[in-house]
Amino acid sequence: MNSIVTQRFIQCHHQLKQENRVRSSRQFAIALDYLPQSLSEILKGRRDVTIDLLRKAVEVYQLNPIFLYTGEGELFLKPGENRELRILTVVTDQQNDERILHIPGSAQPEYAQEIGNPTFIQSLPSYSLPSLNNKAAQRSFDINGDSMEPTFFEGDKVVCSFIEPNQWEQGIKNQHVYVLVSKAAVVVSRVRNELKEHQCLKLYADNTFYESNSIHVSDIQEVWQVHTQISAFLPARQHHHLPVQEDVKALRQMLGEQQQMIQRLHNTIEKLVNS
Repeated sequence: MNSIVTQRFIQCHHQLKQENRVRSSRQFAIALDYLPQSLSEILKGRRDVTIDLLRKAVEVYQLNPIFLYTGEGELFLKPGENRELRILTVVTDQQNDERILHIPGSAQPEYAQEIGNPTFIQSLPSYSLPSLNNKAAQRSFDINGDSMEPTFFEGDKVVCSFIEPNQWEQGIKNQHVYVLVSKAAVVVSRVRNELKEHQCLKLYADNTFYESNSIHVSDIQEVWQVHTQISAFLPARQHHHLPVQEDVKALRQMLGEQQQMIQRLHNTIEKLVNS
């Protein structure tokens, strides 16, 4: 876990003590089912806070996940405030800079099922791109299939930024491309936001062969906005649809030949009738 998140966690702990919402660090640890000795190591800066401890602290003491992760907003959630906020597992390098986690196509079904498992998430490959390192909460996904052609082709990768659930209604823009993680799959699609009206997102493929469909908000686990495309250099890609064009050309030629044959047959019949 990022050391900056740990510092914000410590700030929340100190604020709880200052407001007398907890009597001691020991009480704080016990309430979170955490060893007081281990909490002491965190408070002294010798250990980073864990995902499980953060989740428990959000649940018990209403720590604000947005503050913990971004530093924005209040330290604690207000009564009745939306708590459906995700704490993401991240991977950092030796300088504590966040690396981009990559979800290969073969791992995407498991990712949808193990989305809250830090062990699985940390087993995924990760990398850094200098021009993107200043963007927080990023993951990249392989493109599977041809539903987004000609925008994306199978084997392309898209780098995305995370959108918090409480920002979906306002933050998801019509006609933009998103990676949607449902309870069963990972989908890359162009989107129309109908959350306010119908509690769903309308999904559109760029490949017109595919029909549009919808996903209900209750089935969505994560939303990632696509901002960067990584593609292999394939000189022949621009001719991707040549086989189809050649088939159409052959069909037209065949129809033309048939039309000529019909015309010759018609002329022959007219000569026989008039003879």
